[in-house]
Amino acid sequence: MVTSIILMNVERMKINEVAEELKALPGISEVYSVSGNYDLVAVVRVPDNDALADLVTRKMRGFTAILKTETMLAFKTFSRHDLESMFAVGM
Repeated sequence: MVTSIILMNVERMKINEVAEELKALPGISEVYSVSGNYDLVAVVRVPDNDALADLVTRKMRGFTAILKTETMLAFKTFSRHDLESMFAVGM
């Protein structure tokens, strides 16, 4: 499983519309509107790098309101949520 975080600059009047459309794409598990240098952040979980490349370079390319993206690959998870679910097995 490949986890990636995609930071996006989006046309101001289209932020909510783009977020709704992105969350419907397979592989995108969450989309956040955020403050700061970016407008949207998407958390992507796909089976492999080929699926990530397909999502970013083919499926997201059609979103003309996305002005700029920065894609980061996650190496390791440090999440209390994940730890709690792991230790909850069999409870």
